[in-house]
Amino acid sequence: ATGAATRVGGFVGGDQRRSSDADAVAELTLRVPADRFYPVVEELAGLGRQERRQIDTEDVTEETVDLDARIATQRARVESGRRLLDRADSIADLVSLENELARREADLASLEAKKRRLADLTALSTITVTLVGPDASTADEEREIGFLAGLSGGWAVFLASMTVLLTVLGAVLPWLLVLGVPLGALWWWSHRRRRRVRPEPVLVAPIGTPPPPGVNLGSSSVSEPPPVPGARSAP
Repeated sequence: ATGAATRVGGFVGGDQRRSSDADAVAELTLRVPADRFYPVVEELAGLGRQERRQIDTEDVTEETVDLDARIATQRARVESGRRLLDRADSIADLVSLENELARREADLASLEAKKRRLADLTALSTITVTLVGPDASTADEEREIGFLAGLSGGWAVFLASMTVLLTVLGAVLPWLLVLGVPLGALWWWSHRRRRRVRPEPVLVAPIGTPPPPGVNLGSSSVSEPPPVPGARSAP
């Protein structure tokens, strides 16, 4: 991949590689001339089995024209500031014009840097290629389907759910021991105390209600007092 870029006058802008017993991956950023972009892309595709390709283009014509106009205007402002600086006749005017000229020159340098960056982008195209080993898994691999695949996925979800449940239970259990035991004991003591002081109910039968079977209420009689000797009863 590096040779494909350098043979057409390009260069390697970035190179990251990692490897292990399971897989090996290399990520390269290649800069190639714009007119050699597509041939290099096709050559890179032949290095292995192509998994994915994405090409993006950007039209910078309007941005280039606008940037050229701004650079021309800023250069005219710089020249005007230099002429004013040559005609300064006081220290205050000289310091003020020097500061203004420095600011205009800094703006002009920034615009020129953007123009060089834009020219580099239009002259060279960027290719980002990722090379993976034969044992590496890619994002575009087909997913397994069927009963066994569903069973395996369900079992994995069940284990994950149980792990989360046990984690939450382990986090809550200390709070239950610290707060739940005293509260439970307080509730049991208050419930037992209410049962002790509760009065026994008194059953009152309404008047005229016959007594239940087996209960003998008896009878009572009122007797007159014995007569007193020598007393005369009223008529």
